[in-house]
Amino acid sequence: MKNILVTGSKGQLGNELRVLAPLFPQFRFYFMDLDLDITQKDGLKTWMSVHPVDWVVNCAAYTAVDKAETDFDKAMLINGVAPGVLATVAKETGARLVHISTDYVFDGTSCKPYKETDWVNPRSKYGQSKLKGEQTVLDADPTAIVIRTSWLYSAYGQNFVKTMRKYGAERGHLRVVYDQVGGPTHAADLAAAILQIVNHHKADGGIYHYANEGVVSWFDFAQEVCRQSNIACTFEAIRSEEYPLPAPRPHYSVFDKQKIKTAFQITIPWWRDSLARCIPLLENS
Repeated sequence: MKNILVTGSKGQLGNELRVLAPLFPQFRFYFMDLDLDITQKDGLKTWMSVHPVDWVVNCAAYTAVDKAETDFDKAMLINGVAPGVLATVAKETGARLVHISTDYVFDGTSCKPYKETDWVNPRSKYGQSKLKGEQTVLDADPTAIVIRTSWLYSAYGQNFVKTMRKYGAERGHLRVVYDQVGGPTHAADLAAAILQIVNHHKADGGIYHYANEGVVSWFDFAQEVCRQSNIACTFEAIRSEEYPLPAPRPHYSVFDKQKIKTAFQITIPWWRDSLARCIPLLENS
């Protein structure tokens, strides 16, 4: 039996891992959130000496993208420093780490899907903090696994899908940017992929990309959310500059996912099918 520590377990991805846990009786899970300070090496090492684990899945993150522009020290501590602490302690105690990163490490100026080896150039403080996390993790332990994902949503927590459902029903008309495209990711699919990786007989370290299959703009994604939710709503397509935000967003967040599919024999669902599985969960919650 493998022991798995999940940090940040009350977030979208952490909750989805919790849902899947009963389907993996070969794993013993420790779901931890703020009750485990991952920024403190000594305390973390003490905890892991009492609770030996084979894998650590780090779902903990500072996700307030716009707030990070003025709260950079905290964002860097959680997203940049803490992952390196986790990787160091995991290596010292004989565990492997899976760390979750983001499309924001890219500047979004590409015209073809990003590969893991492509040049990184974050435009926001949030993206800078997440890139630092990737670097501290792999510097501490090259066998660690970093998974970049994009446009994450779930039946848990706050996300774009929930926001569009709420405002679509309340307002009946939404203005949504059309010039940002990417790949939505249902957190339940990512959680399943992570457990498949952990269960794999040979999991090579390094960076991997994961998002649901397909490419869509925020404008089209919002329309599909309301269509599948049977919410009558009209939409107006706007440019990013018509909806200014403190942190710049990548205009292109499309991943090449061949590496993760080949390495772990993972089949990735189409984004529209995954959304169709999530919507009923939201309606019944």
